[in-house]
Amino acid sequence: MLHTQLITPIPTLLRQHADTRGEAVAYRDIKRSVSYHELAKRTANLAGHLVAFGVKAGDTVALFLPNSVEWIETCFAINRAGGICVPISYEAVEGEIIYRLQDAACKVIVTTGEKQAFVEALKSQCADLCETIATDHGAAGTDRNRFELLASTAPSIPAPDPADIFAAAFIIYTSGTTGRAKGVVLSVHSMLWIAASCWGPILQLSSADTILSPLPLFHSYALNLSVLGVLALGASEYIMEKFSTTEVVRLLKTGEFTFIPGVPTMFHYLLEAGKSDPSVRLEGLRLAMSAGAIMPATLNREFEAQIGVSLLDGYGITETSTMVTMNWPTGTRILGSCGLPVPGLSVRIMDPATGEDAATGAEGELIVRGPNLMSGYHNKPAETEAALRNGWYYTGDLARSDPNGYLTITGRLKELIIRGGQNIAPAEIEEVVLGCEVVIDCAVIGTPHAHLGEVPTLFVVPRTEISDSAIILEHCRKHLSAYKVPTAVHFIDQIPRTGSGKIMRFKLREHLTSV
Repeated sequence: MLHTQLITPIPTLLRQHADTRGEAVAYRDIKRSVSYHELAKRTANLAGHLVAFGVKAGDTVALFLPNSVEWIETCFAINRAGGICVPISYEAVEGEIIYRLQDAACKVIVTTGEKQAFVEALKSQCADLCETIATDHGAAGTDRNRFELLASTAPSIPAPDPADIFAAAFIIYTSGTTGRAKGVVLSVHSMLWIAASCWGPILQLSSADTILSPLPLFHSYALNLSVLGVLALGASEYIMEKFSTTEVVRLLKTGEFTFIPGVPTMFHYLLEAGKSDPSVRLEGLRLAMSAGAIMPATLNREFEAQIGVSLLDGYGITETSTMVTMNWPTGTRILGSCGLPVPGLSVRIMDPATGEDAATGAEGELIVRGPNLMSGYHNKPAETEAALRNGWYYTGDLARSDPNGYLTITGRLKELIIRGGQNIAPAEIEEVVLGCEVVIDCAVIGTPHAHLGEVPTLFVVPRTEISDSAIILEHCRKHLSAYKVPTAVHFIDQIPRTGSGKIMRFKLREHLTSV
């Protein structure tokens, strides 16, 4: 069942595929492609140059690029140099970028020429950052820092190619209830366990597959499947810079793609495209997969009926290197369920009130144990201790199990808002809004959205009787990524709080239903 041969060092996988599938396309985007032979050579070159720039084993390197072949090459090169990869969303705003660079103490950052001058200006606030590598010529660029030059020329120092798959390899930042993103530390072993237990045996992905990936690569879901999973399985992949319904449909109609991963929102838009154009029957596609947020059974059912392709739902989180449960393409499927635990993982559903195992069918907190768990949160020992207890990761998610072991996620103990598969911490938005001069107090809750699952809704106690939401939203756009900006602003006389000062968010929901 387990494809344990996939759990091996990244340099080993690169060399294996270069030897056996050398000229086959590994990854491509709208601009270029790279074969497995080229991928092995270029990542070795980049890794050697990173070492020449001072990257040592365990040093952190920031990856600040849009979805692209260069993103993939940089990720593998960082590993081959012995470094730890720190992916940063290309849409992140200045404060988010600085926090990650500072918290992870990044020594080198790889970005685009477009962003190079912006990144150089951040060095004064990031003491450890000493090198910037750009993927093309920027205003401040030099030949020494030109990505293509480094990738295509042999370095003076060979790639170290570390063999320790249990060492920290990635720090992936995920929002938490405190408002500050937490850096989840993952190894190659923990990440490739998912390829060996899920992508290979359950989804049956292989070198025969051509994958279309619209997922943002800096997310753990895409990093595991669209980056590492593709390499482990020797598949071929087209990387979209961003999801576009029209472009996904156009590409899928070519018939060359066999598999597409996504989040529920993406499949909702594809379903709508199918309804408006009945000719959208994607015969070449053998399988689609959804994760990142809860997928309604109605969406699953309608998509399969309209598009004619099986859509499998799974549940995963960054702290477990993504997948915890998965539906199988064969055998029993229960729409609305996120499936069965993947091989090698143990799960329990705990009654939050008693700390005992919940009865079958009863709701409780889902906890997970297995070889795919994170080692902890970077620089956050207290949060690590709270999340990892006696070998179990406490997810904060509520779930129930049926008599056959199929799990359904029912809600969250945590206050995270999941907007189209992206995690948003209410406290992070509140911290930004409180910096707006027209605001006295504020609070954020998640409210239902037909297509995105949830969206952030903001409640504000204004400083004057004249209330202007446009000022507040403009302030948010300057300091938050677009998906974190509230979709609605409600003015209120007082934010309901407990005696200890905690926001009573349920009262804000009651306020919405009463107005």
